[in-house]
Amino acid sequence: MKIAYFDTFAGVSGDMTLGAFISAGVPFEALRDSIAGLGLRGVELEASHIVRSGITAVKLDVVISAPDRKHRHLTDILHLIESSGLSARVREDAVKIFTEVGRAEAKVHNTTIDKVHFHEVGALDSIVDIVGTAICRDLAGVERVYSSPVRLGSGGFVETDHGRLPLPGPAATEILRGYPTVLTDIPFELTTPTGAAIIRALSSGTLSEEELTVSEIGYGAGTRELDQVPNLLRLLIGEMKAGQGGEMVLIETAIDDMNPEVYPFVIGQLLEGGAADAYLVPVIMKKGRPGIVLTVLADRSLADPLCAIIFSHTTTIGVRMHGVCRTTLPRSRKTLRTSFGEVTVKSVIAGGSERLIPEFEECKRIAEREKLSILDVYRRIAGETGGGGGHG
Repeated sequence: MKIAYFDTFAGVSGDMTLGAFISAGVPFEALRDSIAGLGLRGVELEASHIVRSGITAVKLDVVISAPDRKHRHLTDILHLIESSGLSARVREDAVKIFTEVGRAEAKVHNTTIDKVHFHEVGALDSIVDIVGTAICRDLAGVERVYSSPVRLGSGGFVETDHGRLPLPGPAATEILRGYPTVLTDIPFELTTPTGAAIIRALSSGTLSEEELTVSEIGYGAGTRELDQVPNLLRLLIGEMKAGQGGEMVLIETAIDDMNPEVYPFVIGQLLEGGAADAYLVPVIMKKGRPGIVLTVLADRSLADPLCAIIFSHTTTIGVRMHGVCRTTLPRSRKTLRTSFGEVTVKSVIAGGSERLIPEFEECKRIAEREKLSILDVYRRIAGETGGGGGHG
């Protein structure tokens, strides 16, 4: 399984992430051309090599000429992403990252996510950084993302459109709630809201003693020079042995007093929160009452935030948790040409042979666009690609 590991010894930001991917071998021209396809006026990408502490890194700059200073609401940005010609996987990752930023901003400023807006320059920067990260992940063929505990600056302040804010910044802190972090004594913004959202939306957690064969190493440079550490993000790309990927836990709780209409929402929140799986099993509980066992499979590093979701959105007052081992087949995503255009499918290797499985979200999107039965779409794609075996 091909993974990317974010070593955030000096924090993480959007431009550092793009620089690290370019340094690790993602073609700059491919990234630039894909961003140009968004149709953002007056936006250019520039990449240069700089040396920090003897390490050569890529500095990625988003150059914006003559912005119109208008505000864009989060919903406008999400519509721009969804209506773009980017692949389904890129759109999905970009929406996830931007949604993390929107949720945090809404929480910090006591508003709703649909009312969150970005000043034009900040919005354009964020669009390029976030969509660019999704593009780079796709171009690098990375299946899963992991990180070190995220390092945060503290003891200083950062100037924002909302005024002077303490470090670590409120939005970045909110985004990383429940994710492993390290509070440093460096009085500068090491991790930006965009960087925090990239980790939170894409990462499957932290790694400890997993076996990783590194193939590419990249360094992305931040803008500021730091005395304490080189202001760099290190990105390792390589193969991790199938079945590894952080210690997994099963979180379970039995519920017999909740409106069943709430369960789909809870499952959605858990999956968006990083759970590898979440499902419901009907049971008969004490006194013959019908109930539901909610089970969640996740990386151990995500146990606390996922438990917080369960306690916030269900009536349970306790959960059970125990470690489990998991073995998985090697898998990746591929984009293939079909009669519906380019379609993303899942590639699974079993017994030395490849099985191609159409992605459910792709089939759903095509069915809605073509006004067809989703089953017909699935059968046609499976027939054209030689796929089958379920939506997975």
